Amino acid sequence: MSDLAQVLVVEDEDDIRNLVVMNLKRAGFGVLDAADGAAGLALAKEHRPPVVLLDLMLPDMSGRDICARLREDPDTAHAHVIMVTAMGEERDRVDGFEVGADDYVTKPFSVRELVLRVKAAARRATTPAAPASGGGDGLHRGAVRVDKDAHRAWVSDVELELTATEYKLLVYLAEHEGKLCERGELLEEVWELPPSLNTRTVDTHIKRLRQKLGEAAGYVETVRGAGYRFRVSG
Repeated sequence: MSDLAQVLVVEDEDDIRNLVVMNLKRAGFGVLDAADGAAGLALAKEHRPPVVLLDLMLPDMSGRDICARLREDPDTAHAHVIMVTAMGEERDRVDGFEVGADDYVTKPFSVRELVLRVKAAARRATTPAAPASGGGDGLHRGAVRVDKDAHRAWVSDVELELTATEYKLLVYLAEHEGKLCERGELLEEVWELPPSLNTRTVDTHIKRLRQKLGEAAGYVETVRGAGYRFRVSG
């Protein structure tokens, strides 16, 4: 892994932060670290790391609030955010996903597994963009093109800046063009959450995805009371 791939670790427990930082450096990452949310946000704004490991419980603000602020700032909106927390309840996972987290790791965790997840996230975030007319394992749906090999998506040859979850959601919808995708199905297939959960996670991410799709936003149709359908108009 290139030392140019940066990871920001925001964790207030010194022992855990030092352990994670040491192992990420051994794996070849450039690592930034912060012990509180304010410092973490400042580092994220300045360095724009492609991956952020974010503790849920911090002394000055919650990881949920930090994640929401990362997503609201154009400079940091596209980071792959992995929530790291001792709170393993399903509701905590859902809360993290609702504000835009891409992954969730519960303490105590395997350091080896954590490093592997970071490597996968960094690989997606730093893969060079394929040419808009390139081949690969892709999907073409109207103005939308997805190159699954490069983990990239375009609308009318303009590349979309998607989070990992937004990308996964777009791919799932596009691969099931014309089919009603119920909210429970999307929760299960995209977020690996129980389909019966009462949550706004799906609706929140659909809203963000539509905003980024621009002229193709209308491809994602709302089926009132049921879910969503991807359909190319005309």
